[in-house]
Amino acid sequence: MKNEEWEVKSDITLIGLGLGLLLMALPLWYLRHYRTGLVRATLSATARMIVQLYLVGLYLGCLFELDCWWVNLAWGLVMVAVATGSAAQRTQLRPAVLLLPLGIAFLVTSLLITAYFLGLVQGLASAGGEGMAWRELLAARYFIPIFGILLGNMLGVNVLAISTYYDGLRREQQMMSYLLGNGATLSEATAPLIRSAIIKAFNPCIANMSIMGLVAMPGTMIGQILGGSAPGTAIRYQMMITVITFAASMLSLVITIALARRRSFDPYGRLGDVFRK
Repeated sequence: MKNEEWEVKSDITLIGLGLGLLLMALPLWYLRHYRTGLVRATLSATARMIVQLYLVGLYLGCLFELDCWWVNLAWGLVMVAVATGSAAQRTQLRPAVLLLPLGIAFLVTSLLITAYFLGLVQGLASAGGEGMAWRELLAARYFIPIFGILLGNMLGVNVLAISTYYDGLRREQQMMSYLLGNGATLSEATAPLIRSAIIKAFNPCIANMSIMGLVAMPGTMIGQILGGSAPGTAIRYQMMITVITFAASMLSLVITIALARRRSFDPYGRLGDVFRK
C-alpha cells in the first residue's frame, strides 16, 4: 500500500482542542464529589501542561528550523541536567550522593543508545556521506525526540529503583553487617537489595510490554498513525522505542548504583550519611 494513502486528513483545530479539554470536567467532578482535595492540583497541573507544551512547541520549532548540531547537543546537555536534578529531588538521598552518578549515567546511556538507534537501527550513519554521518545523528528532528524519550523513561525507573534500593539498605543494616562479617563482599551483600529494586522498577515495564498491541495501544504508535504514517511503519518504530527505553533504563540504573556506591559506603562497607535530614 502506498504511503500516500496514509496522509493526514485533518488536524486538531483550536476549537477541537477546547472540546477535548472539556473531558477534564468528568474527573474533576468526581474529585470534587468525593472531596479528594485534588481539584486545585489537577487544574494547576492541566494549566501547566498546556503552557509547557505550547512553549515546547515554540522552542522545538526554533531548534528544528536552526538545526545546528552543537545547539542540539547543548540542548541535550540541558535536558540531562534537568532530568538529573528532578530525579535527585524525588529521592530521599542527599544531592551530593546522587547528582554526579545520575548525571553521568543519564548522559552516557542517552548518547550511547541514541547513537546506536539512529546510526545502526535507523541507518543514519550512512545517510549523510563520508565525513557527515555524525552530524546526521545530531539532526534536531532525530536526536532531540529520541534523547528526550530515553531520559523520560530512565528518570522514572531510576527514581523508583534507587528509592527501593536505599530504603532496603537502611532497613537491612543488620543483615548487611552479618553478611560482611561472614566474608561477603559489598557486591555480594547488596545483590539481594539490588535484585529487589530491579524487580520493583521493571515489573510494570515488563507487564506493559507483554500486553502492548492487544490490551494497550502505545502512544508512539497511535501518534504516528494519526500523523499519517502507515501502520506497519508505526509498529516497527513502537517496537524499537520500547526496546531502547527498556535497555537504556537498565543500563542507566546499573551505572547509577555502581557510581553511587563509592559515595554511600565507608571502607568497611557501612552505609554512610546519605539520607536528607
